[in-house]
Amino acid sequence: MAELLDPRVDFVFKRIFGSEQNKDVLLAFLNSTFIETGEAPLTEITVINTYTDKDSPEDKQSILDIKAKTVEGKLINIEMQLFNPYHMEKRTLFYWSEMYFHQIKKGENYNLLKKCVTINILNYSCLDNERYHNVFHLREDHTGISLTDDIEIHVMELTKLEKHPIPLEKGGLVNWLLFLRGIDTSNWEVLAMNEPMLKKAMDTLEFLSHDAATRMAYDARMKALSDEKSMIEGARAEGTAKGRLEGLREGKKEGLREGKQEMARELLALGVDMSAIVKASGLSEEEIRKLLP
Repeated sequence: MAELLDPRVDFVFKRIFGSEQNKDVLLAFLNSTFIETGEAPLTEITVINTYTDKDSPEDKQSILDIKAKTVEGKLINIEMQLFNPYHMEKRTLFYWSEMYFHQIKKGENYNLLKKCVTINILNYSCLDNERYHNVFHLREDHTGISLTDDIEIHVMELTKLEKHPIPLEKGGLVNWLLFLRGIDTSNWEVLAMNEPMLKKAMDTLEFLSHDAATRMAYDARMKALSDEKSMIEGARAEGTAKGRLEGLREGKKEGLREGKQEMARELLALGVDMSAIVKASGLSEEEIRKLLP
């Protein structure tokens, strides 16, 4: 049996959830997500940027997130992040704002703007709590009243499921996230019983894992992601090293300056002429006068 592809890889994730034939899988996942926020289930969605065989997952310009629209016009963007791209919070707001901004043309009425929802599924932890699913809205600090319901951001952290037990006879989002995290296939039957549409997602993953062309594309995408991760980490390491070097240089300069000031104080105490102190210390007369008691 071929080793299963990792469903957390954005390319595979989009094949499972972002294709037209798997629109029902995406709908079931979204309803499991929104049920946790007390929202009514969706009855229909349109996938805006469906996956096609013409997509090139090894191309860094490929659009590998999933965009969908509800019948009411609400826009939803789902993104799977295998590696930490850093500055995720700012990145999330930037992409949310783009989605919100591009709904209307210049001069059109603002009341045409519809709610935009961002769902980030992360293979790392970035929030300082134990919740695997966090939901953010725009609310007033003291009273909790909502300024607008147009912004909604979900952050799902798969790493926080490491010790989560397999739910028994319980539907919900956790079943989908355990599947994405790569739970042992011996537990798939239980997850699928809890969330029947998961069976189609599992079948899709198995089909993709046995397809030679998909596996070649998967290997290329993994190489591209690995190269990207190495570049990011290399840049961070270089920036850290540069910062340390600058710190050492600044520290050296400050130490040298303090040494000059101490010399000037001693010469002042001995009553040495100001011009001689200036020449000996390298400090200006104004700097030396500031050292006078």
